[in-house]
Amino acid sequence: MAIQPPDRFPLTFYREGCADRELTTEDVERAPVAESAIVLVTGTGLSHEPSRSATMHAAQSAAAAGSQVFVDVDYRPDQWSSRAAFAAAVQQLMRHAALVIGTEEEFVAAADTDDVEGAIGTLQKVTDAPLVLKRGARGATLFRNGTRTDVAPFRIEVLNVLGAGDAFASGLITGIRRGWPLERAIRMGNATGAIVVTRHGCANFMPTDAEVEAFVRDQGGW
Repeated sequence: MAIQPPDRFPLTFYREGCADRELTTEDVERAPVAESAIVLVTGTGLSHEPSRSATMHAAQSAAAAGSQVFVDVDYRPDQWSSRAAFAAAVQQLMRHAALVIGTEEEFVAAADTDDVEGAIGTLQKVTDAPLVLKRGARGATLFRNGTRTDVAPFRIEVLNVLGAGDAFASGLITGIRRGWPLERAIRMGNATGAIVVTRHGCANFMPTDAEVEAFVRDQGGW
C-alpha cells in the first residue's frame, strides 16, 4: 500500500499463495467454533478453494452450535470471475448470518444490482439478519425489521483508509459483546474506524479502549 497525501492510497492486492486462502474444513474442525460467541466470516474467504468450503463450513457449524455468525461482505473485485459469481456465493453465506456488515459498494455487489436501495431490498429477502451499512464520512445505517436507523459519524481528517473496515468491525463487536444496544455498538464501530483512518497504519494502529473513550469524549460523547 502506498500513501500519497492527502487523499490517495494506491493499493496493490497480492493474494497468490496467501495463508487464509489455504484454510480447509479440517482447519475449521480444529478451531473452537462451537465454543465461540461470535464467528466472523468474510466474502473474500469465498473467492477460492479450499477457503470457500472452509468458510461455509465455519458458518454452518457456528450457526448449528448456537454461535452468532457475522458476515463481512468484503468484496474484492479482482478476486472474482464476475460480480454475479460473488453475489451467488455471499448470499448463500448470508443465510447463516446473525449480522451482515458492508459498504454501499459491497452491498450493491452482494445483490448484483445497480443501486443501494435496491440492494438492501434484495438482501433483506435473503436474510433476516440486521444489515449494517458503512457509509464512511456519513456514519453508518442499520436496517432491521423493516426500519432504518442512521448512526452519526465522527468528524476527523482522513489520512489513510486502510484498516478502516477491520477497525469498524472490532468496535462493533466489542459493543455487542458488552451487551450494548446495536445502535450504540455501531457508534463504537464508527469511533474505532474514525481513529484508524487518522493514522498512517493498519493493524498495529488499532486504538485501545482508553483511546476510544478519550476520542468519543472529545467529540461530544456517545
